[in-house]
Amino acid sequence: MILWDKVAELAGNHTLQTVAMGSAALGIVSGVLGAFAVLRKQSLLGDAMSHAALPGIALIFLLTGSKAPLMLVLGAALSGWLGILLIMLIVNTTRIKSDSALGIIMSVFFGTGLVLLTFIQKRPDASQAGLDRFLFGQAAALLRSDVVTIAALGGVALAMVSILWKEFKLLSFDRDFGATLGYPMAFLDVLLTSFVVLAVVLGLQTVGVVLMSALIVAPAAAARQWTDRLGTMVLLSGLIGAVSGTTGAVISSAADRLPTGPMVVLMASLIVAVSLLMAPRRGLVWAWLRHRANNQRLCLETVLEDLCELAQQHTDPGHGHSEKMLKAISPGAGDIGRSLRELEERGWVKQTSPGHWAITEAGLREIPEIQTRYFGRDREATA
Repeated sequence: MILWDKVAELAGNHTLQTVAMGSAALGIVSGVLGAFAVLRKQSLLGDAMSHAALPGIALIFLLTGSKAPLMLVLGAALSGWLGILLIMLIVNTTRIKSDSALGIIMSVFFGTGLVLLTFIQKRPDASQAGLDRFLFGQAAALLRSDVVTIAALGGVALAMVSILWKEFKLLSFDRDFGATLGYPMAFLDVLLTSFVVLAVVLGLQTVGVVLMSALIVAPAAAARQWTDRLGTMVLLSGLIGAVSGTTGAVISSAADRLPTGPMVVLMASLIVAVSLLMAPRRGLVWAWLRHRANNQRLCLETVLEDLCELAQQHTDPGHGHSEKMLKAISPGAGDIGRSLRELEERGWVKQTSPGHWAITEAGLREIPEIQTRYFGRDREATA
């Protein structure tokens, strides 16, 4: 009853509803767009763009003196987009690789932003700036208008992804083939990257510059563990982003002085950890179980083949052979005794005397090439 009362109390909290809806909307947009960034091996793009947005925020405040969210977001978007153009210019005109270009732009822009923030703090109106929330986020300050802005701009980005699905799919998997079909791949690259910048800018007030890249990468990285299909991955990534945003907002509101942005990222990171461990095809736990099963199957096959070879070399196919001999023949076959007991349960070997084993006809049928050699020779001898 106490837990239910707490849930009901949180559900009726207007501030919590606003923060949860904003975080969920941001998680959906970031998850969907982050899926393409991860597939294109541009995981650092969100990090670079979030850091590149900081000087734009500071410059807009210096030029206009306004701390209206719309103005600051506009400055962040322009600065982030400029960072994209500079990265592409560096990659296309120099021998510097894309990851190095991302690192250069990220460090230069972020350093410039910190210098501008330091300068702003010395102004008489520094106490009114409130720009520090863009460094680490301040989701609790979200208003209904902010949620509407995130949902509207994010909805436009998602609609464009839906319209240009085929083109973005080609861009992610085979850009050269798309170019041979006549698609403007350079323009599509800029457009898709611009949408990632939009997602980063929308999340600055909620998660902040430092942690926004995690919300771009984490849902997509988790979704990738569960599927090999692009459509499923994109939908699952958006769902993981929404769940991370909602649960992070609820947990942060349930405890005093627990920031929402870092909690959202922690929830996303937790889902990534679970996915890395438990995903059926790529999870570490299942990979270990498959490896163990493969080793056990290999041990069984090795012991069975050794018994077949020994049966071939003996005049009496039912003659038993000791476990010590089998261990000497294949010392790396693992637990010979365990393998023999499992083979006996399957009816492929039989124990002729304590510690001595022989292969059965059912066991011979499990090894067609050995069965052919053995019975072929037997039939020839009989004829």
